[in-house]
Amino acid sequence: MAEGQQNSPHINGENIIPPEDVAKFLPKTVEEGGWEKCWEDGVTPWDQGRATPLVVHLGHDVVAMASPERYVVGLDISESALEKAAETYGSSPKAKYFTFLKEDFFTWRPNELFDLIFDYVVFCAIDPETRPAWAKAMYELLKPDGELITLMYPITDHDGGPPYKVAVSTYEDVLVPVGFKAVSIEENPYSIATH
Repeated sequence: MAEGQQNSPHINGENIIPPEDVAKFLPKTVEEGGWEKCWEDGVTPWDQGRATPLVVHLGHDVVAMASPERYVVGLDISESALEKAAETYGSSPKAKYFTFLKEDFFTWRPNELFDLIFDYVVFCAIDPETRPAWAKAMYELLKPDGELITLMYPITDHDGGPPYKVAVSTYEDVLVPVGFKAVSIEENPYSIATH
């Protein structure tokens, strides 16, 4: 990624940056100010400007899943990301069916447990040594019959991160020991190639 380049580059007609390129610049950006700095500077290659093909980067997924039958909570640790999401979707007709909260996923304990959790980029963004804590937190945030949906990204063979590469076994290694079982593992024909 060229110095000063913002999000929304187009590669093969898609609004993405290959994970190996993100893995080259993001650690330096994180070292210089973290997740918040990425949002402040507009260095958000994960934001595709729409909901992911399955259904909180800027809240697209949160809003896409929200409905009268489903109240959706979107978490982020970045105040700037949350401000952008509120600016983008605050006046949405669906606004009464979702909320955005600034919380640390690993320490946040809501009043109620969730029926469903959708994780897109937390797993790949955290240090692989932190993944068992991710699995434990997922388990603790879900109702006993709740479901975890993860969009696996990036499915590539690159070194370093974030994003760190993932595979089905990467998830199984941390989810099975805390009590999860795979119900379905499917390729999404509409997904971006690295997802």
